[in-house]
Amino acid sequence: MPRVFVYGTLRAGEVNDLNAAARRHGIAAPTLLGTGTIAGRLYDFGTYPGLVLDPAAGPAVGDLYDVPEALLPVLDEIEEVYPGQASLFVREEQTVLHQGRPVNCLLYPVADAAVTGLPRIDSGDWVAYRKARDTAAA
Repeated sequence: MPRVFVYGTLRAGEVNDLNAAARRHGIAAPTLLGTGTIAGRLYDFGTYPGLVLDPAAGPAVGDLYDVPEALLPVLDEIEEVYPGQASLFVREEQTVLHQGRPVNCLLYPVADAAVTGLPRIDSGDWVAYRKARDTAAA
């Protein structure tokens, strides 16, 4: 089973919840392994975050899942990653820390040039940031 690191709207309870996406497509549920981190900077695109990988940055927080192979095309569709087409997100394999150990995972970062002028999410945690932001706006 592929292992994925999700840091934004694919996290549990978010708009593109990985479990809900699997159910909608009749695919077996992914297995949550727990929380992980990767060195990077999160940015607020409004309704979703983008992660710029950066070894000098603090940790970005996300969830690690083992997912059925059939779920990968669904994730690519959500992230609008299509073979041979330029897109905001790319799917790549990176090392994420899980319980202090390195784990290879697929994830969907963005290029540094894509975040120019966007607010940085200093906490590195999209869910906590979004909840605080949405509460402040209400």
